[in-house]
Amino acid sequence: MNTIEYIIKILEEFGIENIFGISGCYNSFIIDSVISNSHMNWINCTNELNAGYAADGYARINGYGALITNYGSGELSAINAIAGAMAENVPIVNLVGIPSTEHINSRSLLHHNLLNADYQTFIDSYRRVSSFCALLTKDNAKIEIDRAFKIFSKEKKPIYLAIPEDIAKMEISDKDATYEWMSDEKTLNTATEKIAALINNAKRPIIIGDILIKRYNSETQFKDFCIKSGIPITNFVMGQGIIDNSVDNYWGCYFSYFANQKIKQYIDDSDCIIAVGTINSDFNSFNFNESKEIKKNIAIYGSYLYINEKKYDNIKMCDVLSRITKLVEHRECNIKQYNNGYDNNEPQNAPINSNFLLSRIQEFLKESDIVFVDGVCLSYSIAGMKLPNNINIQSQILWNSAGWATPAILGACSAKPNSRAILLTDNDTHFKTCIELNTILQYGYKPIVIVINNQNTSQNTQRFNFAKLARIFDGEIWATKVTTEQDFDKALNVTRIMNKLCYIEVILEQNNLAKQVQDIIKYNHSDKNNSVAEKSKEEKTFNYVLTNNAGSFGYETTVHKTYKDLDKLFNTEVDDG
Repeated sequence: MNTIEYIIKILEEFGIENIFGISGCYNSFIIDSVISNSHMNWINCTNELNAGYAADGYARINGYGALITNYGSGELSAINAIAGAMAENVPIVNLVGIPSTEHINSRSLLHHNLLNADYQTFIDSYRRVSSFCALLTKDNAKIEIDRAFKIFSKEKKPIYLAIPEDIAKMEISDKDATYEWMSDEKTLNTATEKIAALINNAKRPIIIGDILIKRYNSETQFKDFCIKSGIPITNFVMGQGIIDNSVDNYWGCYFSYFANQKIKQYIDDSDCIIAVGTINSDFNSFNFNESKEIKKNIAIYGSYLYINEKKYDNIKMCDVLSRITKLVEHRECNIKQYNNGYDNNEPQNAPINSNFLLSRIQEFLKESDIVFVDGVCLSYSIAGMKLPNNINIQSQILWNSAGWATPAILGACSAKPNSRAILLTDNDTHFKTCIELNTILQYGYKPIVIVINNQNTSQNTQRFNFAKLARIFDGEIWATKVTTEQDFDKALNVTRIMNKLCYIEVILEQNNLAKQVQDIIKYNHSDKNNSVAEKSKEEKTFNYVLTNNAGSFGYETTVHKTYKDLDKLFNTEVDDG
């Protein structure tokens, strides 16, 4: 077995079946090995950045993902996607094909290189955005590969392997290594007993759940803990769908001052905050202060936790949750559930506003859907919805790279091709990566794409007619533009009968914003709010960032007519635009 065959064997063990990337002169030997493997599928994307986003989307749904890039220009094109995966704990194996050892040692000035022919430069660039980086050699290949995948398994973050062509073809020991790790039993016992005691003695405990619960495959254990304990539950924005809305002690999403304020007051008065898998970034948590609040209580992460600011390491989140579920006493939750969700109104022959749009999307979502959301404002809007059970919501609020979700939905579709996948995006973000619709169609995937077009000019870009743009791609696609409530309602109904990619461009009413975004901006501009004086320095920073990026919320809108009466679409699949 040669080196690249050994790596592919390990990828199989991690459940990776689809690998994304771009072919190039230095990585063709890696791609050929993938194609020749009957258990692997090669998905050739339009560019390296989008391939990285697709691998990210695949890993979020599948658990792990893989990317193949070419030396130099190719790998640097993908680095933004890998940085986002690093920021948000998305485990991607980044395999980079590089020139042979002979050229590296002689510092040959080959194409895709810098003028100084420094073959270490690009690896060093990736060290900051990966949990492990290695250039494989004759002497270290087996050791470094095994070490990389042990870290990959534990940390759930990207790893980087630079593979020279001669090393890829080199025979290597295929002796199995153990990549799975176990919790330290002594530490686990000590920590969980302390946690259970704190919870059982608390008068006002509260649970905050978030996205890292998904990353560390602990959703089942988290739900069991929430239901058994009976403690009030909330989540940060990226944690939407972590717990079913129907659970009696679920209190809705945490919005700080801006909505559902009873949660903030309860947290402020709580004597035991139990944070599980939280990303405490400004947009995701409304600047919830980790150092002052969470670590002083209980904070459970993927491979470690904090109790009263003391760290306990080498223990799995799933093991911790399972153990404390057995130890905590059940209590009756006396909270009144927050009436989250958008009121559903009958569609009118009138311009579409945000509240109607979101109420219809809320009604449209169903159990087991996979939903990728692009941008902070759309994510806030979804966080205000009443969601069906077992729905998988994915957003990228920490790294917040515009355009991420369109290629990411490609990865999600390939991970679960039989699930209904929905992309919610807007004009500012979608146009940056919409070329990846070509790959989605090429491989026969059929997501539902909803592009919310504010006709925003804040990015100084040419205004797009997205419905027409979608029709340039060759494949099974139905596309339309809607401007009225009735047309949008009909378009959603059309998607239920179409066995193809459905693409809906929605023109919003002028100057219209989702209620959550309106409330945030209104609050930030209110000098008379009684709570303003109580804001922390960090909260003021958060407000400054949101307020001074208000242009991206989309104030300028031009409304266009629909291309064709949507009633006709129920009788024909032709839409010539």
